[in-house]
Amino acid sequence: MELLLVLLVGILYSAGIYLILRRSMVKLLLGFMMLGNGANILIFLMGELTKGKAPIINGDNIHFTDAYADPVPQALILTAIVISFGLTAFAIILLKKVHETTGTDDLDSLNIQDLDI
Repeated sequence: MELLLVLLVGILYSAGIYLILRRSMVKLLLGFMMLGNGANILIFLMGELTKGKAPIINGDNIHFTDAYADPVPQALILTAIVISFGLTAFAIILLKKVHETTGTDDLDSLNIQDLDI
């Protein structure tokens, strides 16, 4: 299972970097989303997968005697998902307004055009 997730992280990173290097703003946004998802899965892997264990430890235990799931990576990933959702929603609206104003989503043509706004 971990090997599959490691391969998924590599695929998401490589596809994200490839899309970031394209000229379209939509592909740029998709590349950033793929990099964010790859980073979330990487954080999940760094938290060590513990199957079937709850992230809660009894108060009676003085020492940790059994494996338990670490809740910190899960909280980090949840926070990152919420932030990336808000950022993606804002970027989609911004891309829509730029496309309505200029009629293109090509980054090179946006640098060349002189707009009277």
